[in-house]
Amino acid sequence: MVADRHSQFIARLTPPGDVLALIETRVNSVMPRKCALSDAAGGILAEDVVVAEQPTRAIALRDGFALEAASVADATSYSPVPLASLPQRVDAGDALPDGTDAVAQRDSIVVRGQAAEAIAPVAPGEGVLWQGGDASSRVPLRRAGERLREVDVAVLAALGISEVIVRSPRIVVRCGSARRTRIIDAALDMLVRFVAGAGGRVTDARSAAGLFDQPLKDADAVVAVGGTGTGRNDEAVQALARRGQVEVHGIAVSPGETAAFGFIGQRPVLLVPGRIDAALAVWLLIGRHLVAKLAGGTVDDVAAMLPLRRKVSSAIGTTELVPVVCSAGTAEPLASGYLSLTALARSDGWIVVPPDSEGFAAGTPVAVRPWP
Repeated sequence: MVADRHSQFIARLTPPGDVLALIETRVNSVMPRKCALSDAAGGILAEDVVVAEQPTRAIALRDGFALEAASVADATSYSPVPLASLPQRVDAGDALPDGTDAVAQRDSIVVRGQAAEAIAPVAPGEGVLWQGGDASSRVPLRRAGERLREVDVAVLAALGISEVIVRSPRIVVRCGSARRTRIIDAALDMLVRFVAGAGGRVTDARSAAGLFDQPLKDADAVVAVGGTGTGRNDEAVQALARRGQVEVHGIAVSPGETAAFGFIGQRPVLLVPGRIDAALAVWLLIGRHLVAKLAGGTVDDVAAMLPLRRKVSSAIGTTELVPVVCSAGTAEPLASGYLSLTALARSDGWIVVPPDSEGFAAGTPVAVRPWP
């Protein structure tokens, strides 16, 4: 049988650790840029965010009466404590008057004409935000390399910050297959969201003609979906070879074995198989690490350790991603190899079986990570 000399083929499967090492040594972080805070959510900070001490003096956290807590320590409704003078009314946000250290609730102070008495005690510091309680110049609010979350944007806006310094790599996402399908479009949509969520600025170029025909001067990296296999119409890897350099074709991950990685000039190119499960696995095991390196950040997984409800089997030499459903304090594997759309939809997260393992026995604690 004569092989088609024009078709792509995979000579060997490269361990994903080797691909990550290639990313670590060959891919550089992009230059930082100043960004309006309103547009910075999702970006990776290039500098620590530090502000001056706020508030600059103690303020009231609630509406009420400012007073010295010790003066009303014994007050009860049965034994009111007369106050030496009328306490000062304060609203939330007002500066605390000198000589006071608490804000009593309005109904705990009874005012009759020019006399007042307390009918309930208040603890020192109650209802008060002390000087520097919101922010201190000694403690960064967020550090370089961390992703700016929506809650961070709200906090920084409340502190009067209007601009931040971020690294946000420009990622072109496009179709690598000779033909568009509903599945490939769904995978493209998914990766566009993932890249944006990881701090990248996405250019959706799925409709552009020719995989690498368009100029890439405005791109820091390219992610293409489809066309990575050995089928008669699969040409994405050959197209990369014509324009640049293919470092890896075939990665020892399951699903996603036909993925490829290379460069056009200094720009990294990740070619992702045109299946939802394979695109998802390659993103989680390779793609997000690429975007994190470009953005100067890290991949921080929040995992829960749960025992397996039943065993997971895997082939030695392959890093396998397995979806799991979590219930009653356990994780139940739903699929391996090909991950059906139903299994993905029903699952709560994923686990990884490392390449040196044949799997995990029932009851083994595993790290369950949530889907993006």
